[in-house]
Formats: sequence, structure tokens, C-alpha cells
Amino acid sequence: MKKQITALLLVLMCYSIQAQDNKFNLVIGTYTKGCESKGIYVYSFDANTGDFNFKNAAESTVNPSYLTFSADNKFIYSVNENGNESKVSAFGYTPSNGKIDFLNSQNAMGADPCYIINDDKNVIVANYSGGNIGVFGKNADGSIGEAKQVIQHYGKGINAKRQEGPHVHMVQFSPDKKFVLANDLGNDKVYSYVYNPNSVNAALKVKDSFAVEAGSGPRHLTFSKDGKYAYLLKELSGGLTTFSYSKGKLKKVDQTTILAKDFKGTFTGAAIDISPDGKFLYATNRGEANTISIFKILKNGKLESQGQTSTLGKGPRSFAIDPTGNFLLVAHQYTNDIIIFQRNTTTGKLMDTGKKIELCSPVCLVFTENK
Repeated sequence: MKKQITALLLVLMCYSIQAQDNKFNLVIGTYTKGCESKGIYVYSFDANTGDFNFKNAAESTVNPSYLTFSADNKFIYSVNENGNESKVSAFGYTPSNGKIDFLNSQNAMGADPCYIINDDKNVIVANYSGGNIGVFGKNADGSIGEAKQVIQHYGKGINAKRQEGPHVHMVQFSPDKKFVLANDLGNDKVYSYVYNPNSVNAALKVKDSFAVEAGSGPRHLTFSKDGKYAYLLKELSGGLTTFSYSKGKLKKVDQTTILAKDFKGTFTGAAIDISPDGKFLYATNRGEANTISIFKILKNGKLESQGQTSTLGKGPRSFAIDPTGNFLLVAHQYTNDIIIFQRNTTTGKLMDTGKKIELCSPVCLVFTENK
């Protein structure tokens, strides 16, 4: 009898530990000018149930549309997407209570920054309207130093309204962090830069560039969990390309689309990500589509469509999968909400939980540890 009680207690203890481990912070970046918003919000999120609670918010910051976190989870770095007055900002972050403390800002060195990454040495920003990349050093206190490198892109595409000049839409570290890849929607190219984090004024040196279909508008990319493949989503065509990846080089493997076969309306591809188990890829589509496409990742890196699901809102600008893989959350820029879907980890399919976070113009979702 004692052995049975002991075993039961051990099971209960393990369940309790697992339940605690499955609680995270959900940090949200928003647009602040179209409706009332302080900018950055922190919610607690239970990955066992999909429940959430407001935790804290920034005092006020303009259009922090994309965020990135330091490896030690002590600092947040954000863009401030604000035309020619755009900046990049640093904040202290206390995960336990979600407190956000402004540290400093620097000129983004280009208009409308729309993506941001960081490592121990640098903060790197993609400036959309500026058509360039800004590299900023980090100070010892976590604040951002002045720009130490600005790389200007050139060229244009065949879409006169959207590709009148270069538009850097994303910067992304390679899996080994020896390279930085940059997608330029304006000139239909993906650039590969050798990355030297310790360089004073030449952290990025171009290694290669890969041209995609004219007018397709490369937006975001993500890497497979083993780092052997890269998946590129094109905003203007809805195309989705699979590349093999090695040492800063891309080689096209396959091509598919996020569009349903019978879809006839307007669309713009948005966000792309892979489930924590590496088995499924998801991509959102805006315009009149407002869907998320689901793909099974095959052993050869190619994608097998599992269809599309309505995101239940307008403008699915971004989404995030919680670290357990149980839930997928979609941020709607125009219906001012975040829809919480439960994810079938076997099939990749999504089911509406009926739960949503109502918030002004959410754009970026990031899960972090809560301690």
C-alpha cells in the first residue's frame, strides 16, 4: 500500500512540474497609431489549457511592430516603425512579473524597420522603406549603441506599386549564426552575408544573392530544425519555395503555393514558421484570403499541402506556436485580436478554442520563459 501511495505521489509531482513548465509569457508587439495601445504587452499563457492573463505593459512606445529577446531573457529589442522618424529601442525585461523598462533608442538609419534580430554582440534591423540593413552594437547594460554599419540595397521589381525600390523585409541568422540572410521584397532577391559579430564596422559582408521569380516579393523565411532546408514565403505571389541550405548558399529544391486552388480574391503572404517538432510548416495569407496554410514536411525537405484554415479575423500579420506545440496563436492587425487555435500534433490541423485576446492592432507574438 505504501508503495502505491508513493508511486501516486510521484505521478502527481511529475504532473505538477509539467504543468508549471508549460506556463510561458506571451509578449506582443503592436501598432499604436490606429487605436489605443501602449505598444508592448505581456500575458501569461498556459500551454496545457490555452488560458491567458494580462501581466504587464510598456509605459508607451511607438509602433513596436517586431520584437526580439536577448538570450538570457533580460532584454527586449524592438523596432519603432514610424516613417523617417523610425528608431530601434532597448528595454529591460523582468519575466516573472512582465515588467518592461525603457533603456534607450537609436535612429534606425532607414525608414520603417519591420524586422529585428540580436545576439550577444549586435542588434540587426531590416528597414523596409529605407531598403537597407542597420547593425547596432550592444552596450554592457543591454542598451543599444550607435549604428556601426548600414548596408544599402539597390534595384527594383516589375510591380510598380510595391517594387519601386529595394524593400528589406527580413533579416535572419543562419542556424549556425555564421551568416545573416536578408529578404528584399523590392528587388526579388535573397542576400547572404558572412557575419562577423566582433567587427567594429563590417559585421556583414555579402557572400551571395539568389534571385527569385520576378514580381514575387520575398518576405519571410524559416529554417528546418536540422538546418538543411530554408523555406521562403513570397508576399506578392503567395509562392513558397523550398531551398537546400549550406554555408550561406541556397539551392532551389521545390516550389508550391499558400493559395487554395479555387481562390480568386486578393491576397498577400505574411508569416511563416515551423512547429517545435519540425514536422509541420504554417504560413498566413492576408487580403481577402485571411487563411493559414498547413504543410507536412517530408523527409526530403519538400512540403505536402494539408489545406488552408480560416484565421477567423482580418489581417493575420503574424502567428506563434507555443513551445510545447499545443497551441497556435494568430495576430490580426485589422480585427484587433489574437485567435487561439489548438493544434493537433499528429495531423497539424488547427481547431478554434473559442478563446481570443482582444488588443489593438497586434503584429508580433513571441513566447518566452516566465522566470
